[in-house]
Amino acid sequence: MTTALKISNLHTWYGESHILHDVSLSVQQGEVVTLLGRNGAGRTTTMRAIMGLTGARKGSIEINGVEAIGLPTHKIAHLGVGYCPEERGIFSSLSTEENLLLPPTLSTGQAGMSVAEIYAMFPNLEERKHSQGTRLSGGEQQMLAVARILRTGARLLLLDEISEGLAPVIVQGLARMITTLKAKGYTIVMVEQNFRFAAPLADRFYVMEHGQIVETFAASALQAKMPVLTELLGV
Repeated sequence: MTTALKISNLHTWYGESHILHDVSLSVQQGEVVTLLGRNGAGRTTTMRAIMGLTGARKGSIEINGVEAIGLPTHKIAHLGVGYCPEERGIFSSLSTEENLLLPPTLSTGQAGMSVAEIYAMFPNLEERKHSQGTRLSGGEQQMLAVARILRTGARLLLLDEISEGLAPVIVQGLARMITTLKAKGYTIVMVEQNFRFAAPLADRFYVMEHGQIVETFAASALQAKMPVLTELLGV
């Protein structure tokens, strides 16, 4: 299998604060990998570090075999990475469709999904295509934030807490979306607090605590690891 993302001995700082300590992880193409941990464990910082959005970084971040630790964020995106931050970043003055048409195509050689394909995957967005971003529900905004990435041609998706605060029916829809994207060959790294959402979707798990990876295991070992997870996460 080809490695889509390989992080080796990553240290990250925000100003004087040393947040990530010697983080190493790898994600194969087509895998769904979930970063578990309590709030403040360093999961979102790991996502932001991949995109070059933190302060100083030391170590190695290879994306599809290209060293990205010294690259600016826009160059990292052009390696085929799409980042969906927790705050979503919808342009509130634009309609749903205008938000979808906004992102540029990345120079990855991979075509992004067409608007028609997006609407087939997210029928709610088609119904709301003329609605302003601010008029969308939380779930619709989350769908739009992910859909916008899919338009760019990114094949490595970094999804931060996409299920947070959403109604169960919307969360089920997002789970179906991840299953569909995996079937299409996308590689997905998720940060999730919602263990019940993440557990059936992921191939592998990394558990973070105090800016370090403290556990890693495959989905097949999930039941055996539940006592450890209960202790680490309170699940």
